[in-house]
Amino acid sequence: MRIITGSARGRKLKEPKGMDTRPTTDKVKEGLFNIIQFELEGRRVLDLFAGTGQLGLEALSRGAEHCTFVDQRREAAALVRENIRLCRFEDRARVAQEESLSFLSLCREKFDIVFLDPPYASGLLEKSLESLTRFDILREHGIIVCESGTDWSVPTLTPPYEAGREYRYGQIKLTVCRRAGSVSR
Repeated sequence: MRIITGSARGRKLKEPKGMDTRPTTDKVKEGLFNIIQFELEGRRVLDLFAGTGQLGLEALSRGAEHCTFVDQRREAAALVRENIRLCRFEDRARVAQEESLSFLSLCREKFDIVFLDPPYASGLLEKSLESLTRFDILREHGIIVCESGTDWSVPTLTPPYEAGREYRYGQIKLTVCRRAGSVSR
């Protein structure tokens, strides 16, 4: 597992032991960042089910201003902190070791991009989307990228949120949801 491009290009990241974390494959990660490549520069990112932190770290490497990493597992939070240090992004990152839905309910920040990659079939993807839209923590024109199995479907989102395009990579699907905003940016 490595950073694909940007300021930390080629940096190898520490990986977890065991099967509790399912890192996004390089093929899917490359596809994801091709989808949002023009949306990253200077943006605030939330990596909600951080695991190793690779999605948020890739965003920082590609020019995101700041990333907040959230994972409830102590081992995962420690691994994310270690990977942040490896990439030298300490000044642009924050790690919150807490349960994702609790984090969303208490969050007072606004984000431009949110990565949602919870364990598949856990029901957390739907619950996270519902909480994100209810607490409205995305800025205008914000993006939510959901990683799921191919059988998952986006639940109905309440305006100003809307489901967007889906991209398939074998048995994995990326779904891009957006928050509408005013015409001017």
